[in-house]
Amino acid sequence: MTGNDAIMHTATHSRSGDGTGGALYTPEERRRRDNSPWTIVQGVLAPIQFLIFLCSLALVLRYLATGTGEWAADISIVAKTAALYAIMVTGSIWEKVVFGRWLFARPFFWEDVFSMLVLALHTAYLVMLLGAFGTVEQRMMVALAAYAAYVINAGQFLLKLRAARLQTAQTMAAAG
Repeated sequence: MTGNDAIMHTATHSRSGDGTGGALYTPEERRRRDNSPWTIVQGVLAPIQFLIFLCSLALVLRYLATGTGEWAADISIVAKTAALYAIMVTGSIWEKVVFGRWLFARPFFWEDVFSMLVLALHTAYLVMLLGAFGTVEQRMMVALAAYAAYVINAGQFLLKLRAARLQTAQTMAAAG
C-alpha cells in the first residue's frame, strides 16, 4: 500500500458482486478496521510519506535544473523509499488483520497492483544508487518515474475516497 491507503482505510465504497450490499467493508471487517492499531499507523504514515515526497520532488527537480544538490536529492529519495517500504509493510499487515489477506484484498486489489509498480520503481532507484549503475541523471529520472507512479496510485485512492464519501452521503440521505 502507498501513502493514501490510510485515507481509504476509514472510508466506505462499493464492492461489485461480493454480497456485501455495496459496502467496502462487511460489518466484521469494519469492526476489525476500527479496532486495529494498524489503521492509526497507516493514518500517520500516509501524510508523512506525502510530505517527504513533496520535499524530495523539489530536491530532485532542483538537482536536474541546476546540477547541484545531488547528495540532498539522493538522501531524500532514500527517505521517501524507506517511508514507502514502511507503509507497504504495515499496510499489508493491516489488510491481513481486516480482510484476512496480506495483499490484494478485493476492495484494494487494483490499488495494490499499482503499488507494486511504485515499489519496483523505488527499489530500482535504490539498486542504481547502491550498485552505482547509470548516471546520476538516469537515477533521478527513475526516481521521477517512481514519483509519477506514486501520484497515480495516490489518485486511485483519492478517487475511491470521493466515491466513498458520495456513497456515505447517499446512504445517510436515504436513512434520513
